[in-house]
Amino acid sequence: MHELADQLLSHLRATWRYRWYALACAWVIAAGGWIAVHLMPDRYVSSARVYVDTQSMLRPLLSGLAVQPNLDQMVAMMSRTLISRLNVEKVIQMADVDGGLKASEDREQVITRLLKELTIRSAGRENLYTIAYADENPEQAKRVVQSLLTIFMEGPLGERRKDSDSARRFIDEQLKGYSEKLVAAEYAVTEFKRRHQGLMPGEGQGYYVRLNDARTALRQAALELREAENSRDAIKKQLAGDAEITSRLGEKGATVGAPSEIDTRIRALEQKLDGLRLIYTEQHPDIAAAVRIIAQLKEQKAAEDRMEKPAATVTQGPIYQQLTVALASAEASVAAMNARVAEYRIRYNELQAAANALPQIEAEYAQLTRDYEVIKTRYRNLLERRESAQITGDVEASDVVMGFRIIDPPQVPRAPSAPNRPLLMSLVLLAALGGGLGIAFLISQLRPTFDGERRLREVSGLQVLGTIAMAWTDEQKRRRTRGLIALLFSLLSLLSAYVAIMASLMMTVSRV
Repeated sequence: MHELADQLLSHLRATWRYRWYALACAWVIAAGGWIAVHLMPDRYVSSARVYVDTQSMLRPLLSGLAVQPNLDQMVAMMSRTLISRLNVEKVIQMADVDGGLKASEDREQVITRLLKELTIRSAGRENLYTIAYADENPEQAKRVVQSLLTIFMEGPLGERRKDSDSARRFIDEQLKGYSEKLVAAEYAVTEFKRRHQGLMPGEGQGYYVRLNDARTALRQAALELREAENSRDAIKKQLAGDAEITSRLGEKGATVGAPSEIDTRIRALEQKLDGLRLIYTEQHPDIAAAVRIIAQLKEQKAAEDRMEKPAATVTQGPIYQQLTVALASAEASVAAMNARVAEYRIRYNELQAAANALPQIEAEYAQLTRDYEVIKTRYRNLLERRESAQITGDVEASDVVMGFRIIDPPQVPRAPSAPNRPLLMSLVLLAALGGGLGIAFLISQLRPTFDGERRLREVSGLQVLGTIAMAWTDEQKRRRTRGLIALLFSLLSLLSAYVAIMASLMMTVSRV
């Protein structure tokens, strides 16, 4: 420990020998440093604090009606990506930072400086942010912060509006396509129903009822036809084999010119036709058959008249004439029944043939309706989504879901925030003193001397027999004293200069 103290004292004595070098170096460093600090440009910091309210009372009311993005995540992402090159270029235009720029290199330097100087950070609580910028011009610092604050407030809303508009345009395009598909599907279903009317799956029970009715009507008409044929055959037999009726009529002398058989049948058919027209229309099978038979009988009678065949006159009695009329009526009934049976058989065969195609029709209809329902469901969903997108766009346009509140608006700074000249001046003084001591110590190491016999003995390894003390004259002592006073005065002058500078800085700050 004693040796360490001796070594330290030896270095101090060696350094003291070059005290004037140390003082000169300290003055040079202090003067140069203070001048550099004084020439450093002032930097003014403008800042603003903004609070983003993402807990609007309208959000629960819009649940299920409008799309609600994660606003907290959007704001956090916007705060992280706010200071980007694109936004900085917008800030340059909005704040007119590039008014004096002449070349693209200058613009790049401004962009680089803004990217470095602009800051946004959380202010200690959720959704509270501070935007700050330092510049040599206080007005420009305020404009830059105001521009960035505007971008921060409008950024999420603008992006959401763009997303909402894009979504609505996409939904409108999809709706247009699905509307055309829906119209085509509706037309296909309608056309299919028209072509297979009466055979649709919903009408299946009615179809089978009609088929059963046609079968029943055919059987009933066939039965009536057989009855009419039997009645006609019975009348024919009675006309052919009843000789007694004929002879009795002849004995009574009731011989009158009887009309021909054709005339009798025509009259009977016309009487029956008049009765049928009172009940049915002209399209009824019985009426059509009676008209056709009457026309055939008239053609036959006309042919007989052209051949000039005399009408046969028979001397038949009234019973025979009545039987003839009844036979004509029976023939007409048989013809009408034949027409009715043929018509009912055609209808029954058509329905029976359609029964084989009914499963295929049901399958095709199911396919059509399935495609139609799918398109209709998607079209309805798209309509709901479009309404939701419309409400979302209206909400975003009103800025009621997410609100921005400026806690501290940007102001023009009155006092510079940098550089911290008092601190820098103090650091320059410490650096000057340290630099002076360092220079003196360095010179002492470059030009070493022995200040004691112990040091000489350690270095040389020889025995020191004795030492001679320096005998100072009075003049040398006075010169040495003046030197110490000058050194002290120079050191005090350095400290006084520091005090004066600090006082000047304090007065400047107080005036601001």
